[in-house]
Amino acid sequence: MGAFAAGVAALALMASAADAKTFRWSVAGDANTMDPHSQNAGPTTLVLRQIYEPLVARGKNAEVTPRLATEWRQVDPTTWRFTLRRGVSFHNGNPFNADDVVFSIRRSLAPTSQYSIFTDTIQEARKVDDLTVDIVTKVPDPVLIDKLTSLFMMDEEWSKQNNVELPQDFRNRQETFAVRNTNGTGPFFLHERVVDQRTVLRRFANYHSQIESNITEAIFRPITADATRVSALRSGDLDFILDPPVQTVEQLKRESGLRVLEGPENRNIFIGMDQGSPELQYSNIKGRNPFQDVRVRRAVSLAIDVEAIRARTMRGLAVPSASFIPVGTRGWIEEIARKPRPVNREQARQLLTEAGYAQGFEVTMDCSNNRYINDDEICQAVAAMLAQIGIRVQLNIQPFAQFLPKIQRNDTSMFLLGWGVPTFDALYSFQSLVHTRTTGSFGLWNHARISNPQMDALIQQMIVELDPAKRNQVIGQALRLFDEQVMYVMLHEQVIPWAMRANVTAVHTINNQLELQWTVVN
Repeated sequence: MGAFAAGVAALALMASAADAKTFRWSVAGDANTMDPHSQNAGPTTLVLRQIYEPLVARGKNAEVTPRLATEWRQVDPTTWRFTLRRGVSFHNGNPFNADDVVFSIRRSLAPTSQYSIFTDTIQEARKVDDLTVDIVTKVPDPVLIDKLTSLFMMDEEWSKQNNVELPQDFRNRQETFAVRNTNGTGPFFLHERVVDQRTVLRRFANYHSQIESNITEAIFRPITADATRVSALRSGDLDFILDPPVQTVEQLKRESGLRVLEGPENRNIFIGMDQGSPELQYSNIKGRNPFQDVRVRRAVSLAIDVEAIRARTMRGLAVPSASFIPVGTRGWIEEIARKPRPVNREQARQLLTEAGYAQGFEVTMDCSNNRYINDDEICQAVAAMLAQIGIRVQLNIQPFAQFLPKIQRNDTSMFLLGWGVPTFDALYSFQSLVHTRTTGSFGLWNHARISNPQMDALIQQMIVELDPAKRNQVIGQALRLFDEQVMYVMLHEQVIPWAMRANVTAVHTINNQLELQWTVVN
């Protein structure tokens, strides 16, 4: 980062050699970009959340807390007024003010942004004065504050100077200054970035608030190989790994000098099937699409033994779920999520026969191998189970950095995906994954190409219904319709283990995102 990094380094926390703490951490995959409005995926936000900040954030128990805004109130049904924190500066020294908020919201709504899901109800952001912003929505938005916890603020002046007024076009692998450079307000700044090797963060001396962490330098190293990642933790070359392989967790718990934290994640793992194409791109069936028939989708569901995946593939670190949304999400219904999931391959074969596929068919399934817990092993288990009813699955397993752009181009017939819910509200999942693809965030992640007018109408009701009880009824209707139509084949909710050296104190979060500001190296 040249002179910019050197200038920021001069501001870095002046700690004694005894106090300075370097923290070395790892996951299987790297962040895909440094642009905070480009690509909305966990490995990317894991790094960016240390550098950039939202107006409001999630606390240790997922509650909404102040961050760059200290106060907010509803002026009228469609207007929220935010009071901004005084004395905040970006890492390059520029002051943070209302102009940056207006700019960041406008930038997030650009066609190349995957963050419009958080801002698409916003009509405008209006500067009142340097430390006051009004956000005006098109309609009353019952979850606006929840959504704003995921929207990072950028420096308007820096963005214009570096020609990054629009987010990177991630799907087409666009290169911009913001892909490899940052300028946030967070407690850590980007010192060095070598893609797929290391990202070095350093403590920002002029951070606006006190933090619990004593870390002065954090070195993030993506390590794809599970064994290598665990060996580095055991040897002391790493202090923390976010994703220890499940087969090692019990052993790591017993090892001296190490500790493991476990907890649920608000993320579901599921299988998507192309239901929109007249003919599947990757199948031996020509002239028609088996997955357009709900009987075929139900056959897939009946053939998969989710309990076997939980016990064998996941080593118990999963909770089988039939619900489209995970526990802890507004609108979740236990009777749907925890209903029995009996395997019935005889019935599955009968459904295939009724649908005209008595001999089964071939299909390619796209999977990642470094994003979700045992993602490639889940795919292998699913393929073996589907083979028993005559669906012959060829697996295309790739690192997440290659997998994601492929499915985002809708270049897939079948895929495994995981979906977390940062807003803790069902709308986020339904709008992104199930609504017919139209414009903006509607159907932005609907790579199954689902289009159901009844479902679309229910989603539109979720957006505008302000009465909590009525809104939950709408969500319930949508969950039941989803289940009836087998829009995706749901597998399980993840249980997340974190492994670390015994001298590390960290706060396990339900969104599986380590916060360096809460992490201490003793």
